[in-house]
Amino acid sequence: MLRSAFLYLADQQQIFKFVRNNRLAKSFANRFVAGETLDSALTAVARLNARGITASLDLLGESVHNEAEAQLAGEAYITMLDRLHEQKADANVSVKLTAMGLDISEDLCIVIMHKILARARDCSSFVRIDMESSEYTQRTLDLIEQRLYPAYPQNVGIVLQSYLFRTFADVERAILLKARVRLCKGAYKEPETVAYPEKKDVDSNYIRCMHELMLHGNYPGIATHDEAIIKEAKRFAKENSISSDRFEFQMLYGVRRDLQDKLVREGYRMRVYVPFGTQWYPYLMRRLAERPANVAFLTGSMVKEMVGRRRR
Repeated sequence: MLRSAFLYLADQQQIFKFVRNNRLAKSFANRFVAGETLDSALTAVARLNARGITASLDLLGESVHNEAEAQLAGEAYITMLDRLHEQKADANVSVKLTAMGLDISEDLCIVIMHKILARARDCSSFVRIDMESSEYTQRTLDLIEQRLYPAYPQNVGIVLQSYLFRTFADVERAILLKARVRLCKGAYKEPETVAYPEKKDVDSNYIRCMHELMLHGNYPGIATHDEAIIKEAKRFAKENSISSDRFEFQMLYGVRRDLQDKLVREGYRMRVYVPFGTQWYPYLMRRLAERPANVAFLTGSMVKEMVGRRRR
């Protein structure tokens, strides 16, 4: 019930307008979001690189409302790639197709994505196409396979979500294409007609997909904070003589930093997803939906602020 509530709140722009200027809310968000500007995000990337961790930079914001907004979002990503290249940062970028105009026009989206991918190729970089809710899954995979991957096979990859019934078949297809996959569990509220409602089934499907990608995939990203799954990945790699340079672990900015450092010390590759931008509220709500225990921190801070005001 709590997860559903946070996923509902993620879509409420009126609430976002209220909380965006709230000091405590922004302080909490800063744990999971690397500020609102590219400069703040690049500073976060530099700190991660100093810890031996690579990054994937994401400008927060999903569906845009007109072509001008989509073009601006595309230009922002080209600037990101340029700045990362100039600073010799060990990082790539993550993009949502709805932010590039997918809901306005597929052709517009593809034109913008070709510009981004061409710059990524020139910078010897990489663009991960984030997966959104299940209503976009087939469209996203079709556009990547048919219109993006053929021209930029070394510069574009996909994300697959283990809570969907279809995902193992999508993993097999990605392996045939030799496309790079980030495997995650999924953070959107989905109907039981397309997604596993129980965590144990999501986890079981994750492990099944992970095994297949580790054996046959093209440098998969194992995106999880679940220590049991991480332990299984390490066990499976050892059992099947899969060297640590054939895959990488991925985690979210601000989540399990202790575990990130531990994996690096053990010789595994680690990449951290670094979101930034003014549209941090929907992202934050989805992170709370994934881990409702985070609510305690925010609630406690707000209570302290209210008590402090009453004492003045």
